Amino acid sequence: MAGAEVQENLSPNCKQFLYMGTLPRGLQQLSFKKICQFYEGKPRFVTLFDTFSHIPIYSAYTFKRSDGSKKVDVPWMYEPQLSTVSDSREMQPFPSENLHKSFEDAQAVLEDYSNSVMFERGQLNPDEHQADIHDKASTYTLTNVVPQVREFNIGPWKDHQHMIRRRLNNYCRGTAYIVTGVTTSGHSIHRHNINRLGIPTYLWSAYCCIDFDHNAPFSERSKFPVFAAHGLNDREDNKVQEMTVQQLEDFLKKVTYVDSSFQIFYANCVALNSAMP
Repeated sequence: MAGAEVQENLSPNCKQFLYMGTLPRGLQQLSFKKICQFYEGKPRFVTLFDTFSHIPIYSAYTFKRSDGSKKVDVPWMYEPQLSTVSDSREMQPFPSENLHKSFEDAQAVLEDYSNSVMFERGQLNPDEHQADIHDKASTYTLTNVVPQVREFNIGPWKDHQHMIRRRLNNYCRGTAYIVTGVTTSGHSIHRHNINRLGIPTYLWSAYCCIDFDHNAPFSERSKFPVFAAHGLNDREDNKVQEMTVQQLEDFLKKVTYVDSSFQIFYANCVALNSAMP
C-alpha cells in the first residue's frame, strides 16, 4: 500500500529527504500541510501541500541514480488524512466508484484532470529520478502532481529533468537533495464552475550535492554543490533557465508569496567543513 502522513513537525525518518534535515524556510500559509509520503511502510519523500488550491507547493526528495525509465502500471492515489482524521497514514488508490466527495474538499481528484485538454499531471518528484520500484510507485499520488501545460511538460521540463538526472548520475558521489516547486498567480482549473486546481505559473527546482566529482569538466563542476532552474508553465517562451540558487530565491521573492527569509537549502548547501583549512 502507498501511504502518506500529515505531520505538523516532520519525524526524523522523514527528514532524511532534506539537506541537514531542514525544510525550506520562509514558506508559510494556513492552508499548507506537510506530508511525509509513505509507500510500502517506508517514507519516500516530503511534500508541502496547499489544501486551498489542491496542489503541492513543493516536493523534496533524494535523487537515486537511475536509467530514467518510468513505472507505468501504478494506480493514482490520494491522501485520506488531508480530509479526515484518519488513524492510517496509508495512501489509497482512487476508488472505482464515485466516492470521492468525502475528500475532494482538500485535494485533487482524478476528475479534476480528466476534462482538461491543455494540462497534464506533472510530477514534482518525478518517477525518473527514482530507481527502486517502490520509490517510483510512491510518486504516483495526486499530492505530488500539478497541472502542467502539455507542451512544457513533454518538452523543456522533461529535457531539464533528464539533464539533471545525467548530471547527478555522473558527478554526484554522495546524496543529492532536490526540491521542486511551483509559483501560482490565482488561475485555476474549474470543474462544475468551481475552482478546483491552482495552475502553476512557473515550475522551479534546485539540487544540493556537497560530495561531487571535483575532476568533472568545468561546465559541470561549476554547477556544484548547488544549482537551480525555473521555467514558464506555458506553450511558448517556456525555456528552462538554469541559475544559482540565490538567483532562484531572489526570483521567487519577486513572483510568489515567500517572505524575505526564504531559503531553499540550509546554509545555502554550503558544506559545514568547507571553511576549514
